[in-house]
Amino acid sequence: MRVSLLDITDLVGGEISGDKETQITGLARIEEAGKGDLTFLYMPAYEKYFQSTRASAILVKPGFKKSRTDISYIEVNDPNKAFSKVIINFFSPEFSLTGIDSTAFVHPSASLGKNAALGRNVVISAGCKIGDNVKIFHNTVLLESVEIGDDTILFQNVSIREKCKIGNRVIIHPGTVVGSDGFGYFPDENGKYMKIPQIGIVIVEDDVELGSNVSVDRAALGATIIKRGTKIDNLVQIGHNVAIGEDTVISAQSGVSGSTKIGAHCILGGQAGLTGHIEIGDNVSIGAQSGVSKSITKPGIYFGSPARELKTTLKLEAHLNNLPEYLEKIKQLENRIQNLSDELKRLNGK
Repeated sequence: MRVSLLDITDLVGGEISGDKETQITGLARIEEAGKGDLTFLYMPAYEKYFQSTRASAILVKPGFKKSRTDISYIEVNDPNKAFSKVIINFFSPEFSLTGIDSTAFVHPSASLGKNAALGRNVVISAGCKIGDNVKIFHNTVLLESVEIGDDTILFQNVSIREKCKIGNRVIIHPGTVVGSDGFGYFPDENGKYMKIPQIGIVIVEDDVELGSNVSVDRAALGATIIKRGTKIDNLVQIGHNVAIGEDTVISAQSGVSGSTKIGAHCILGGQAGLTGHIEIGDNVSIGAQSGVSKSITKPGIYFGSPARELKTTLKLEAHLNNLPEYLEKIKQLENRIQNLSDELKRLNGK
């Protein structure tokens, strides 16, 4: 791929400084870029690599000090987003697989053809498993990679269990399981745990992305629902009957217990844990390693275990850090009080 710097500038709406005839043949991180590469700089922590980078061009914020003349610059308000646009429009990978791999399993009910459960032009590659009555739409690709729904991609060793529904433009990365049994058991009179059949399904709506080794449990009854535009990182557990709203982002190693509802435009940081049967409203951000045991309905940023509003948590953390000093002050005050009490007794004794 060879793209002119002018074409890139037109795409991102930036302003060029330097050699406008520069040709870009690749994209790279600033510390790894070489000749022909476009890179970007949006965080001060990476400015230390600017003098040594070998990139041919760089996306920077307006006003950046252009101290090198051997590199071309494109000034944009958000270099990170601009770089992503370049990837999407000029450097997205292309897949050209066809047919159904011999190692894939497709249930007989997932047949090919118009109005069938499994759409036309489907490619199913190594290790993919498509269960009974899975709903898959036209122009679906299951690649080493697999697409379910229009322009959807499922990568290696993805399992979609029976009756689950996958929408359009969904991306599911290797090792993820959609529709595994929910964690449902009850102890009998002898304390032996008996399995409760999980007879619901999972619905994954359009434009959802699931990272690798994500587990989305099927509902005990009804449906576990991941709504349009939600993005879920690697190694996330979604319990049975969970509902996740539109355009929500969940980071790696987070866990959402059964029957919890998460609103739209929420953010869960890495290793956040949500207990079951609670509700998280819209526009709520939960910090990394936070533990949420009660419903949160007010939009805002929450952090800690138990999770509280960020300002409250930071105040508490500051006080905890000052506990040794507080203890010393308390001892001093106790001594002063004791001295005053002794002095008062002495005076009263006279």
